[in-house]
Amino acid sequence: MGRPSKFSQALAERICARIADRESLRSICRDEDMPAKSTVLSWLADEEKAAFRARYALAREIMADSFVDEMVEIADNSSDDWIEKKNAAGEITGWQENGEAIRRSQLRIATRQWVAEKLRPRKYGAKVESEQSVTGEVSQLLEAVNGRTRGLPSGG
Repeated sequence: MGRPSKFSQALAERICARIADRESLRSICRDEDMPAKSTVLSWLADEEKAAFRARYALAREIMADSFVDEMVEIADNSSDDWIEKKNAAGEITGWQENGEAIRRSQLRIATRQWVAEKLRPRKYGAKVESEQSVTGEVSQLLEAVNGRTRGLPSGG
C-alpha cells in the first residue's frame, strides 16, 4: 500500500499531535504510513482546509512552548557536567569538568531557543519597544533640543 495522499481528519489529527510533541514535519513524513511532505504542504495551502491549517498552527505553537520547557530541563540537568579524571594507569585521581557535555547542552538550548523564537516570535522573540515608549522618548528629545535652542539667536 502506498503513502496516503487523500486528506482525512484522522490523518490530520495524527500529524498535528506529533508536531505538538516536538516532531518535525520532515520526520513525520518519512514514515510510510504518512503522506509525503509536499502533500501536507498542499493541504496547508488549500483554502478549503482552513481548520487543518489552524490546528497545524496551534500544534506549532505548542511545539514552541514544549521547547521552552525542555530548555529549562536541559539547563537544570548537571548529571554529565563532571567526569572522572584518571591517570596513565587508569586510576581515578579526581573529577574534571566535561566541557564537551556542557557545550552540547548550550547548543541544545540555543537551538531550541532559536526555534521557539521563530515559531512564536511575539511570545519568545526579541522584545520590541512599544510605540508609546518610542513616541515618549522622541518627545523628550524634542523638548531637550527645544529647551537648548530657546536662548540662542535665530540664524537669518
